[in-house]
Amino acid sequence: MGIITEDDHSRVRLLVLDGDPHSDYINANYIDGYHRPRHYIATQGPMQETVKDFWRMIWQENSASIVMVTNLVEVGRVKCVRYWPDDMEVYGDIKVTLIETEPLAEYIIRTFTVQKKGYHEIRELRLFHFTSWPDHGVPCYATGLLGFVRQVKFLNPPEAGPIVVHCSAGAGRTGCFIAIDTMLDMAENEGVVDIFNCVRELRAQRVNLVQTEEQYVFVHDAILEACLCGNTAIPVCEFRSLYYNISRLDPQTNSSQIKDEFQTLNIVTPRVRPEDCSIGLLPRNHDKNRSMDVLPLDRCLPFLISVDGESSNYINAALMDSHKQPAAFVVTQHPLPNTVADFWRLVFDYNCSSVVMLNELDAAQPSCPLVGTVCQ
Repeated sequence: MGIITEDDHSRVRLLVLDGDPHSDYINANYIDGYHRPRHYIATQGPMQETVKDFWRMIWQENSASIVMVTNLVEVGRVKCVRYWPDDMEVYGDIKVTLIETEPLAEYIIRTFTVQKKGYHEIRELRLFHFTSWPDHGVPCYATGLLGFVRQVKFLNPPEAGPIVVHCSAGAGRTGCFIAIDTMLDMAENEGVVDIFNCVRELRAQRVNLVQTEEQYVFVHDAILEACLCGNTAIPVCEFRSLYYNISRLDPQTNSSQIKDEFQTLNIVTPRVRPEDCSIGLLPRNHDKNRSMDVLPLDRCLPFLISVDGESSNYINAALMDSHKQPAAFVVTQHPLPNTVADFWRLVFDYNCSSVVMLNELDAAQPSCPLVGTVCQ
């Protein structure tokens, strides 16, 4: 964890304990939001020796939301200690009790109650933990993080104190979250965005917020996607009527909203480069692909584990998330005659209990074994 010093004019000062003048310190800063002074607190990920101070700050500031944009361990290095309980734990004089855990494909929402010793008041707090930020660089696309930002915005009570945001050092990823959230508010209220001045003002309150050029570009990508696509989430009770409306053809333009949405989808979908599919493009794997135009991305490949003679660990397949579970599906081509064994290795290696086939079976090239036969 790099050391990020806090700017004194914006730093969070804890209430002094037992007359100790040094007990007011925590590595954290107030950060202004869109027309909301001190809407956030940017801080480092808690360390073993700062967990109690972290929870002191949560109670003191009446925060109802914690945003965590790091995993506990990345590339073998501890980025943040686990500062929340599986059940109930007391940190200093703050009792924290886990009420609910809601795991989703790209983030987890944990709900707690928080109570200070000697107080009758019990507060509710949510920890929004974004788990899909890669160990290096930035996410490949912003869709998941945009949904995460909107969920925090929707669930954070309007009367609550600052949203506490941290990664490891409380700089790069923390700044990305705050910049995206702030610019979404600005876009909604003014119809314009000013990412440059937003980041400049963030850095005036805590150093190195949005730390790298790659992160700065990612913030732009996220805001571009948000502006082009908008919020496409539809309440289930409204879906039928909304679907009818967006499917209607406009006689003047000879188009429909759903057609326009699909064209926008094609615009915002990242372009696949040859280097993104380098494994499928290897000469030794050419005969395992039905089409060289439909190749799996290297980062989504399910590598085969079980040994099968001279066969490689490659199969034309990709791991896909569901709404709640990462890598919930394996999407693959219909097996070729020379990849039938690889297909069943895939089923075995990834403990697949269901195979969904969406094409007609070619009787001349069966991929499903007859009763009692073995694929070789």
